[in-house]
Amino acid sequence: QVQLVESGGGLVQAGDSLRLSCAASGNRFSINVRGWYRQAPGKQRELVALISSGGSTNYADSVKGRFTISRDNAKNTVDLQMNSLKPEDTAIYYCYVRHLGVYDYWGQGTQVTVSS
Repeated sequence: QVQLVESGGGLVQAGDSLRLSCAASGNRFSINVRGWYRQAPGKQRELVALISSGGSTNYADSVKGRFTISRDNAKNTVDLQMNSLKPEDTAIYYCYVRHLGVYDYWGQGTQVTVSS
């Protein structure tokens, strides 16, 4: 079992920045992939960014050049730096990890609201 706790959400204006952080506890070893997904009202959950244990990254086209994902394997954290935020970035952001290459875990979500 892996427990994930997110922090850093909030209400900002368009063009502002936010940094989300996610800390993993429990069986923290053998986490292969860490990342962030988001879900806007009335929409399906979608990928924002992923980072492998080796450091390879993958971003949704809508956030490329604006968001940066990073991880600290020693601290078992994954962060999402979000710059130049847009109203369409408004969503609940969920931390995600894949453990042992098989098991998926999710955080409870943190609200990000971007006003125009």
